[in-house]
Amino acid sequence: MLWIAVATVFALAVILTGYLRQYALKKSIIDIPNERSSHTVPTPRGGGVAIVVAFLLSLLVLSGTLQGWWYLVALLGGGALCAVVGFLDDHGHIAARWRLIAHFACAAWVLAWMPQLPPLLWAGHEIDLGIAGYVLAAFYFVWMLNLYNFMDGIDGIASVQAITICLLGGALLWQIGALEIATLSFLLAAAVGGFLVWNFPPARIFMGDAGSGFLGLMIGALGLFAAVAQPALLWAWSILMGVFIVDATFTLFRRLLRGDKVYEAHRSHAYQYASREVGGHRPVTLAVLAINLLWLGPWAFAAALGYMDPALCLLIAYLPLLALALRFHAGKRETA
Repeated sequence: MLWIAVATVFALAVILTGYLRQYALKKSIIDIPNERSSHTVPTPRGGGVAIVVAFLLSLLVLSGTLQGWWYLVALLGGGALCAVVGFLDDHGHIAARWRLIAHFACAAWVLAWMPQLPPLLWAGHEIDLGIAGYVLAAFYFVWMLNLYNFMDGIDGIASVQAITICLLGGALLWQIGALEIATLSFLLAAAVGGFLVWNFPPARIFMGDAGSGFLGLMIGALGLFAAVAQPALLWAWSILMGVFIVDATFTLFRRLLRGDKVYEAHRSHAYQYASREVGGHRPVTLAVLAINLLWLGPWAFAAALGYMDPALCLLIAYLPLLALALRFHAGKRETA
């Protein structure tokens, strides 16, 4: 039954993305390359709506079968609001302050439906953060939402990242018996996989803010849901998100220290410098896939299954990513 649902969501996303591409071409919803772009060919955008529709429809179909009904309410409400804000921004422009308010509203919705926050696992002890935990979780969701937007800058990278996180994270959840959250992870991977058919380098359509922000929120929420099932999974999920977390965070702080307007578009992430250095998007996207599968995946499993202290696993997993961020000049001021 699960694999039939996964195949159906994948096929629906493929079909919807093709339709959205035709719609974007007809309505001239096109990304035109400029000096801050990582692409050189005008390309339709907004294909991420297919991910949103395919995944949220799958949630509605599942609504009568899952015991954890609050998962569905949290994801449906928060995801729909996030996607609408991104869609409006794709079709015009919403001021940064209003987008930020909407993002915190999405976070608040998801948190409001959670029966509890998971404790923080530290040095073998579970720490209840209380009200501070909800504040931190809200900022975590907003950062995940925005970092996914920041990192959706070359063909296929955001899709490959989401698919590997959801498949590896879903496998961990399945192994510990958290089958419902695992199912949600696999369905999200299927929706993104259908979009990737059109987005793999060279991309025929871009995701757009509606898709990237939605993915950031959904992946962040699934990570927190996973930690409710087992606290160590929050560390494992953070390890799996390492490529995006390290590049986006390092770049943001470097630009903040320099006094840049961080809400303005730029192309100074490590992955963007890397794509220019190697002369294409595909090698970098495939490198991210390899890092996730061969490096971060094993450390995530070690953290989740108790082979090593989770915090130590994360530190070891992140150190080479920090080295790569430095090697590829993450956050360095762009030269003409």
